Amino acid sequence: MTSPSYVSTRGRSPLVDFAGTVINGIAPDGGLFAPSVWPRLSLDDLIAGGADYATLAERLLTPFVGEGLPEGALAAATRRVQDRFSHPDVVPLVELKPGLHVLELFHGPTAAFKDLAMQLVAGMAESLLAETGERLLLLTATSGDTGAAAVKAFAGAERIDLVVLHPLGRVSPMQRLQMTTTGASNVLNLAVRGDFDDCQRLVKALLGVEALKANRRVSSVNSINWARLSGQAPYYAATAAKLADPATYVVPTGNFGDAFAGWVARQCGLPIGDLVAATNRNDALVRALHTGVYERTQAEPTASVSMDVQAPSNFERLVFEATGRDADLTRGLFEDFNKAGRVTLPDEVLTALRREVSAVSVSEAETVAEMQRTWRENGRVICPHTAVALHAARRIERTGAMVALSTAHPAKFPDSVEAALGFAPERPPQLQGLEGKTERFEIVDATLEAVLATIG
Repeated sequence: MTSPSYVSTRGRSPLVDFAGTVINGIAPDGGLFAPSVWPRLSLDDLIAGGADYATLAERLLTPFVGEGLPEGALAAATRRVQDRFSHPDVVPLVELKPGLHVLELFHGPTAAFKDLAMQLVAGMAESLLAETGERLLLLTATSGDTGAAAVKAFAGAERIDLVVLHPLGRVSPMQRLQMTTTGASNVLNLAVRGDFDDCQRLVKALLGVEALKANRRVSSVNSINWARLSGQAPYYAATAAKLADPATYVVPTGNFGDAFAGWVARQCGLPIGDLVAATNRNDALVRALHTGVYERTQAEPTASVSMDVQAPSNFERLVFEATGRDADLTRGLFEDFNKAGRVTLPDEVLTALRREVSAVSVSEAETVAEMQRTWRENGRVICPHTAVALHAARRIERTGAMVALSTAHPAKFPDSVEAALGFAPERPPQLQGLEGKTERFEIVDATLEAVLATIG
């Protein structure tokens, strides 16, 4: 099998293989990696023989990986994911009423959907480094769940150092404890005086600092990393296999990686219907698709803290596709956006984007109302992020099945749940015993200089 190649959305970086996307994270020209050619997949082939989740994921990812990993590494990585999820279906699909489903993605080691891809990438990265003997510095920006999943996946890894940047005071206490109590010597947590967009901007800047690359490789495990994003596509395939017809998927959206993974599955020929990005009041994506003006404003705190994002990185991948893979146009748009915080999308690009995805914004009051309704009508406690998706799904007039992605266990956000329902949710085992542990993190300003001084 030959190795597929990956291009940069900005067109000024050499091609890399799959291993290059794992180790580099972001392209040298500041763009994001995407496959040179989209493979064609068959759902029947993916599920042949009653394949379990690990086998389905391995079959789906094989055309993206090729010979880019050591022999057996992909199978081991997908098996690692399945083995570390507590539900026998890994990602169970629950029908609330005829045609309306929630897809539970939170049965992993940190009770959030990020575990599905993070555990996969951890297995891949460790296999690659064991083969090459190199050391890797991993950087990640988080609005809560990504950092917790990364710490759980990489804590104690022999050849990997992990630096997590989270916005000070803007993650839930449970999310913070998951990130800061590991005690692992290879993990550094930085609480940034700013919002998630500041953390993400700093990670992208750090990836370009040559001094960090002395005697080691430097990468990111945010969904800007293609390998991590691709690891989210299998649960769309697993869900499609359970439904008679293509469903509409409503995705609670922060950095747009989860929604773009659904686009990837559909682009490869799998029976995925419409994709709807549901945001909270941090609605840069909604405004961009409605008005054609993509503008970064200050992110506002909400109950759905992991979605408090106003510059979703993976929107660049969708724009690249909507331009017909015009790297020059994509580069110009995002370089202008990075400088000015605002860019107007060309009419033909906006029209193409609207064919691929739609977006809706859900208010704080609507989020609370949905949590109350789902408890009242279904006896289910849901997290604020799931509530955003579920409320959006109820608002959309469509025929056929609707699937709202449930991205985190409600116990990760006990204050928000208790405020809405009057009681705190019961904790699953993976969220117990965190209080009282020693926390370790450092507070830094939202400047590259401050972060570099702390990393050393």
